[in-house]
Amino acid sequence: MYNSKIIGVGRYIPKRVVTNFDLEKMMDTSDAWIRERTGIVERHFADVDSGETNSYMGAEASKIALKMAGLQASDIDFIIYATLSPEYFFPGAGCGLQQKLGIPGVGALDVRDQCTGFIYALTTADQFIKTGMYKNILVVGGEVQSTGINLTTAGRDVAVLFGDGAGAVVLTRTEEKDKGILRGNLHADGNFMKELSVENPGSGTHPFVDVEMVENGSIFPHMVGRMVFKHAVTRFPEVIRETFADAGLPVSDVDLVIPHQANERITEAVQMRLELPREKVFRNIHKYGNTTAASIPIALSEALEEGLIKDNSLVCLAAFGSGFTWGASLIRW
Repeated sequence: MYNSKIIGVGRYIPKRVVTNFDLEKMMDTSDAWIRERTGIVERHFADVDSGETNSYMGAEASKIALKMAGLQASDIDFIIYATLSPEYFFPGAGCGLQQKLGIPGVGALDVRDQCTGFIYALTTADQFIKTGMYKNILVVGGEVQSTGINLTTAGRDVAVLFGDGAGAVVLTRTEEKDKGILRGNLHADGNFMKELSVENPGSGTHPFVDVEMVENGSIFPHMVGRMVFKHAVTRFPEVIRETFADAGLPVSDVDLVIPHQANERITEAVQMRLELPREKVFRNIHKYGNTTAASIPIALSEALEEGLIKDNSLVCLAAFGSGFTWGASLIRW
């Protein structure tokens, strides 16, 4: 059986910066309130009217990852795209990315696991490579959430959290047994589906969408914040410990944990529960907010640029999100 390793990473951040002060003009909130509860200072919103769509951002991030990997788009055997916000209800963003990269015929799989989407996508790609089905897989996390949140006082508790962006990695086959993805674990608990969800539009109603849905706000994200926080600070350290145990390694061996950037308060709680120093838990939520499936690959790209990941570094990626879903991936760089 083969192993898989990341050989290229890239990110794309929309040009438009939206600060907390900008949000103060749209809703009854404040910079101090947002910073205190989330750690977010600013986020970026895509200009979709000018073509800055989800798959466009994914393609730009992919080009950077491919360049780092020393590969052409034509070298990619398969695409896995994690997103909750494709341009169309169907088809998925993976096909849009394939078209933009000019590689028709290459399979494109979309993953809908929200904040845990990139971990699910990466773990799936790892299995395709380990079994020998594919050699080079492009794994992308991308989101345009700014067009789907309620930017008024009624939606402020959720709206202040989210931003747009995309990140990509190139995963390739290797015969090195001590490098690459060492272990991945995925979990879900559908008993909490409604605690963090967008109810409409969906096939559970006829028609998919109507005026009432718009008027009652069910087309916007709904979150029971206390419930999400409670489960996140439990599941994050739980799955990280599980993944290290499965790899036969102590958590203290980690060089860097890159958690999904959901909320600075959650990250602080996870760091304390794992008994890790602050410098071993990566943070960039202050710059981008919660970019859902894009947050981990964006953070991974920045961590590499900052020199926090070196050859032989032990890196753990972990996420928790809607579903509830959660997972972790342990990588020897």
